[in-house]
Amino acid sequence: MSDPVPESTLPYPPVYKDKRFVVLSDWDGTITTQDSNDYMTDNLGYGKDKRRAGNLSVLEGRTTFRDSFREMLESIVANGWSFDACKAELLKNIKLDAGFQDFNAWCRASDIPVVIVSSGMAPNIHAMLSNVLGGDMASTIDIIANDVDIHPDGKWSIKFRHPSSGFGHDKSLAILPYKDLESPPLLFFFGDGVSDMSAARHADILFVKQKDDGENDLAAYCTREGIKHIIFRDFAQALEVVQAVVSGEKTKEEVLAAGKA
Repeated sequence: MSDPVPESTLPYPPVYKDKRFVVLSDWDGTITTQDSNDYMTDNLGYGKDKRRAGNLSVLEGRTTFRDSFREMLESIVANGWSFDACKAELLKNIKLDAGFQDFNAWCRASDIPVVIVSSGMAPNIHAMLSNVLGGDMASTIDIIANDVDIHPDGKWSIKFRHPSSGFGHDKSLAILPYKDLESPPLLFFFGDGVSDMSAARHADILFVKQKDDGENDLAAYCTREGIKHIIFRDFAQALEVVQAVVSGEKTKEEVLAAGKA
């Protein structure tokens, strides 16, 4: 008997019913060069060592991502950081993957929707995306993420999209509605870490980002679980693979067999 589908506390954007291809991507550490929540935890919260121990505990199945992530963010609040102050720190320190703007522009020109599927908090993602792309361009990208609750005393906490799920945000639920369409599109999914484990096996073509810091948790998970994936370093590399599939030059099976962008 399968587990019940967790109820969402937040709305979803409409499913793109008439597209041949759809791109869904994690935000932190995938579209960005550094995970913003890891950055806040390492520098404003309880530090990298405890954060990394929590990541590995999730990867090994000893705790849930939801609970580990909540503890990370609570450590930032406990150190007196307001949500606005955190957002300002992120705007100063978090950069986008150098190839993402060209990747997004090509997708737009090719009528391929780009949807961000994140376990982070939507207000932070909106702010960072608008800061880099500009408000008009940023508004064309759907964001499916968690949210934030600001309390009367100025403290804040994450508002999980799926609080009953161990993921907090079960990213598979952004993918599975496409599978039920009469003519489902081919789905590209991009990720890097433990928050992407729920989505990994449901993508048609899964891209896993290679991390210079050695925190290649999604790659380790996919290897352990036998999930075919493509390792990529940046969106410029990934674009070449996506273009080859969209043009018909290569098949899904061919690019997955290569295993590397």
